[in-house]
Amino acid sequence: MLSLIVFMAAIIIFIGLFSQSIQTSVAYERHRTLGTEASDLLDNVLLNPGIPSNWSTSDSSPACLGLQDPEYMQYTLSPFSLMRLTSSTQTPVLWNGAYFNNNTGGSGSCVLTPLSKSVNYSTAYRLLGINGTYGFQLTLTPTLTISTTKVSSGSPLKLAVTVDGTGFPLANAAVTYNLLLVNQSASTYPSYTVISGTNRTDLAGRTSVTFPGVDGETQTYTFLIYAYLGGLKGMGYYVNVPSGSAKSVVPIVESYTNRTICLAHSDSVGAPPQNPQYSQLSYNATFVLLSEDYSLRPIQLTENATGNVTYNQPGQSDFASLAVPNNFGVLIVTYKNAAAGQYGIVLMPWGLSSLSYTATLGGNPEGQEWVATDIRQVTIGGIAYQAKIAVWSVQGVQGLTPL
Repeated sequence: MLSLIVFMAAIIIFIGLFSQSIQTSVAYERHRTLGTEASDLLDNVLLNPGIPSNWSTSDSSPACLGLQDPEYMQYTLSPFSLMRLTSSTQTPVLWNGAYFNNNTGGSGSCVLTPLSKSVNYSTAYRLLGINGTYGFQLTLTPTLTISTTKVSSGSPLKLAVTVDGTGFPLANAAVTYNLLLVNQSASTYPSYTVISGTNRTDLAGRTSVTFPGVDGETQTYTFLIYAYLGGLKGMGYYVNVPSGSAKSVVPIVESYTNRTICLAHSDSVGAPPQNPQYSQLSYNATFVLLSEDYSLRPIQLTENATGNVTYNQPGQSDFASLAVPNNFGVLIVTYKNAAAGQYGIVLMPWGLSSLSYTATLGGNPEGQEWVATDIRQVTIGGIAYQAKIAVWSVQGVQGLTPL
């Protein structure tokens, strides 16, 4: 009897240990499969242009999702495909009775794209063929972080630039800069002058630039910086508008096919003002490309390059429409509020990489039982980016609702 009891106890202990080993093996296999799926899914998105291949520059919806630039091979992505991804981190903006996807990257610049023409998480989930199986989040982040700080007061203007890589400063990097100084004596449509130069970062990845005769407090300007070293290139910008929260011009993408941009009065974007007042802004729009020597090459805009946008005035429009070239670049809009005597400048990237914007598509990986990640180094419009995907299993999870 005693031997039988000992035998049964040994069997129970063995079954428990065996069951635990089996569970560990199953979990390991599941996690290994999840890692393989993350790698395959990332390459599937990055190494094909999608169907049709020109979906990123048209208003049609893709039949197959892919971000690769159809004119190149390997990990070279289209700057325009990023513009068509619905942001998972920012709230849409209401304008003219419709919602627009908000991919704005920082102060002094913005890009609002039609939400109805954007690829959201639910659509991407379905096009990638993982509906009901896996959840994911795709993030595209510039490899170089370029920050600018104003370190002077009054004149002369002095700006400090810091260039960082992934966890380390970029020492001895070449820096090309362009200061776009708004002409604040313009009587109608304000223009700007360009002051360019080159410099190099020190061992800490820092450099500074001084502009004699420029008052950094009262003058309106934007500072564009390109840093490059050994084929690695990044971009940064800094915008100074003394009027702060004054009324402004807001660029809004209307059509990818026709490449039309609406320049809207800021009072007409989002919630209407509580006490609406008449306001007119005079604007001057220019489009620039980054040439091979890192200088800005202006492209002539054929229609509505200058004009007025008016708010709360019957018979006058609160927006103007213009067409941009089919090259990726930066739309620069200088404007003037004649009533307040204020000047401003706003930037809009035509192709998110033109201003090194970050793009995020997908769900939230926080709180998941196991998340597999994978990373690729990619190039978007000549700018170095890091593409990262996080994938998790949703099988057996109740109440899954794709965003």
